[in-house]
Amino acid sequence: MKKIFFVLGLLMLAQGNAFAQTFEAESGVLSNGADIQGCGSCSGGSQVGNLGNGAVVIPVNVAAAGNYNIMVTYSTGDPRTINVTPNGGTAIAVSCPASGGWSTPASISVSIVLNAGGNSIRLDNPNNYGPNIDKITFSPINTPNIRSIAFGTNNRIDYDLANGHYSVYFNNVKVIGEATSSANSDQVHESTGFTSRTYSSSPVTDAFGSGTKHVITMTKSGAIGMQQVFYTYPGKEHFFTELVLTGNGSNSYKMTPLVSNYVDIQSNTDRRALFVPFDNDAWVRYDAKEVRYANFFSSEAGAIYDNANRKGLVIGSVEHSVWKTGVNLVGEGRSTTNYVAVVAGWTQESVTRDKRGHGWVSVGQTACRSPRILVSYGADWRVHFDIYGQANALAEPRYIFNWTAGTPFGWNSWGAIQSAINLPKAKSVVDFFSTGVPAFRNSDNTLYIDLDSYWDNMSGGGLNGNFSELTEFANYCKSKGFKPGIYWAPFVDWGKYARQMEGSTHNYQDAWTKVNGNPVELDGAYALDPTHPGTKARLQMVIGKFIACGFEMIKIDFLGHASLEADSYYDNTIHTGMEAYRKGMEYLTDQLDGKMLVYAAISPNLATGRYAHMRRIACDAYKDINETAYTLNSTTYGWWQKHIYNYLDADHLVFGTQTDGENRARFASGIVTGTLITGDDFSTTGAWTTKAQTLLQNDDLLSLAASGTVFTPLEGNTGNQANEVFVKNAGNKSYLAIFNYGGSAKTFNIDLQRAGMSGSDNYSTRELFSGAQNARQTATQVQGTFSITIPAADAAIVELGNTTLPVTLIGFTAEKSNTGTLLQWKTSDETNNKEFVIERSTDGKAFKAIGKVAGAGDSSKEQSYAYHDLAPVMGAINYYRLKQVDFDGHSERSAIRMVNYRSADDAKSRINIYPNPGADELNIKLGESLEGKVMVRLVDMNGKCMLSRSYINPAEVISVPGIRPLRAGMYVVEVESADGVVQNTRFNKN
Repeated sequence: MKKIFFVLGLLMLAQGNAFAQTFEAESGVLSNGADIQGCGSCSGGSQVGNLGNGAVVIPVNVAAAGNYNIMVTYSTGDPRTINVTPNGGTAIAVSCPASGGWSTPASISVSIVLNAGGNSIRLDNPNNYGPNIDKITFSPINTPNIRSIAFGTNNRIDYDLANGHYSVYFNNVKVIGEATSSANSDQVHESTGFTSRTYSSSPVTDAFGSGTKHVITMTKSGAIGMQQVFYTYPGKEHFFTELVLTGNGSNSYKMTPLVSNYVDIQSNTDRRALFVPFDNDAWVRYDAKEVRYANFFSSEAGAIYDNANRKGLVIGSVEHSVWKTGVNLVGEGRSTTNYVAVVAGWTQESVTRDKRGHGWVSVGQTACRSPRILVSYGADWRVHFDIYGQANALAEPRYIFNWTAGTPFGWNSWGAIQSAINLPKAKSVVDFFSTGVPAFRNSDNTLYIDLDSYWDNMSGGGLNGNFSELTEFANYCKSKGFKPGIYWAPFVDWGKYARQMEGSTHNYQDAWTKVNGNPVELDGAYALDPTHPGTKARLQMVIGKFIACGFEMIKIDFLGHASLEADSYYDNTIHTGMEAYRKGMEYLTDQLDGKMLVYAAISPNLATGRYAHMRRIACDAYKDINETAYTLNSTTYGWWQKHIYNYLDADHLVFGTQTDGENRARFASGIVTGTLITGDDFSTTGAWTTKAQTLLQNDDLLSLAASGTVFTPLEGNTGNQANEVFVKNAGNKSYLAIFNYGGSAKTFNIDLQRAGMSGSDNYSTRELFSGAQNARQTATQVQGTFSITIPAADAAIVELGNTTLPVTLIGFTAEKSNTGTLLQWKTSDETNNKEFVIERSTDGKAFKAIGKVAGAGDSSKEQSYAYHDLAPVMGAINYYRLKQVDFDGHSERSAIRMVNYRSADDAKSRINIYPNPGADELNIKLGESLEGKVMVRLVDMNGKCMLSRSYINPAEVISVPGIRPLRAGMYVVEVESADGVVQNTRFNKN
């Protein structure tokens, strides 16, 4: 590898004819304690320090008035801000990332307006400590040459080809100003240092859709080329950007696609900068800091938003297989703007756990690409995190198979039994769940009974031991209708001494991950090189033995050890921690061979999504209210990872001898996060036994939990604490999960409109823990605001049903009959309902009215309706929907139903099911591939949905689990595509 040279100073641009002018900081007038310090690496051997209250005023003389680039050369051991104030005017806050030391210069640029002739430039930071200043360099800004790149609605990127920076406008308002880019390779490149920039575009079709690839190509004689690439897609209000180095020597250890000293979210009431952790180790927390205190790197993604009106900006990497990425967010010393930098090649021991810098990317290659970065801005920061989560799932789709079975419910031994686990205790736990809580089952009518660490108490010799007791346990679980689970940490060595690796001829010491020649220790264990053949052989042996025992679930832990940067890896094509992580996790997934539900514990937040079905959202949590609050801090700010994983998990829910309120709060945290994994020692009897028999058999709560849907936070200004209110909206019903983490009772007054409901509609309320309409709440009918008092260290989950909706539709089907198409539907409530207008289409887009059916006006009873289309369009697919019309003229439309009148040999857009009749399984064969989210529902003849499953980009055949518990009879199978089109057919359940 060539030595890296940092070139300080701006190079003259080919388009300009004025040379840069440099002014040494020590040439200025010092005040308030600022002093001159020796600096061997600095220009002139000196720099100015103590620039907090201290200040230096540098006289500057330029020939012409106008806009100039000022490059501030500074040195600092930690991130600091310097205010640049020209001619006594408004200060410009310039954020200076750590340069590597107090005598190690680096530089940063900002635009400034100067007068012709003499000027004075003041540098200080009266609000905090500033960096040391070596010099300032000015060069005139060239006449702008703007290339506008439109995206979404009234959004654009303005790239200045003359000056090498870009600004981003959302709804025609500048949100990101004068952003630049850079890459560290055999040479240092900044977008301001190139002598030529050209624009080109081409169509692109990728995981995000069909759009346009916009390329800014930058060149300079004798240097590596660089490209700034933007991706835009029709109808999407966000864009992606990446940086590409081209030419020999393009390998890089740091690439920065976006750096801006001007980020303005156009709102300044309760501005927050969100810290996102790299993993869930060591009880790390998300932190929504007040912007005035923000000066940190967030892992992979970051956000700046105003919690008052929720307007915000989300920026983050959507690719995690090569680089670790940090988003630097700085707000100190600023009033309305922020500094933001996206740095691929970032490590920080307190966050990423690395003990060395990032490895090199594209070693020996002629091109090097940064990760793709998403930039999304709008009215609700939560929506843009959802967009970010969805983009991650598209950019790096699952390597593991998609989980389509029911939401995981079950038990894990680490909650209470821990190291005391043995076969008799494990069997006793199985017995408790079999007979003690018969109603606690997921939608597949089963539970996962999972042995955590110390399962080797049953192997009699560690990994090389006799696994017969484990096989006995697994078989015992299955005999009771449950699924056995096991635990392992595949990339760590707890022994930490030289010896032969199980299943291998290699020695552990040869497989340890090393930094500076020494093994890397994290969480009390040495990390193992995921690419080493000894690690692989050991992994293959152990997973093979688990599968042979009959385990159907595995909890994998301490996965972050596989992502650590190292001196080198056994596989010499691997040079970064994330490349090693990809290799190790793909190998692990291959050994699992699609035979288990995979649950990740300690692991990188985002990169693990390709390899696990469910993931613990935080670190170990057990039973008291503080641990519930800790878990829900991660749910508060990380709920959007629901798009990356099938399920998120709140860790083992332990009741123990805690208060009833703490038990409710802990159980509610599981429902809010997405799964129910309990953890008490049910091999013995105690207070937890009776509490479990109450909480784990509450039908309302189990039905809510069965959806596996993560609740959304109501607020985003809780710092490193948890939100108190979480929301889930589902049709005409909404759910509020309300937590009181404090030591005294608290009354909550919740704005329903802010919670995503109507501010004017009426809602009935029901508290689900008590099942009552008046328990622990002040009103059974609410409008606008919902008030409830929660005792200390307690929680409530409240169901709100909209009673103002004019019609509650509980079923709508369309099927061929002997004389045409028969449409049937039912309602449970009607208010002011004049009529239903039946609309038909042959393309699913343009609909025409073909008939009317009178409504019941006002009714609280179930009503049944039917309409016969006697003249469907033959040779085509007929799409139907209902338009419900009130007496006052207001209307709403139903979902779309589809009936196929194409010829019998045209199988496209048709579904077939088998076996039919069936008792234990149901398979749906699609006539054509469906993209995006596909919903499958089984609806009984009364219009009640008995089973619902979602699938992302399903295969041609969809297997639907959970059929066995259904009553015998006739059902309607509905398949709803992402664009709302529903196909249906009938299924006879034996």
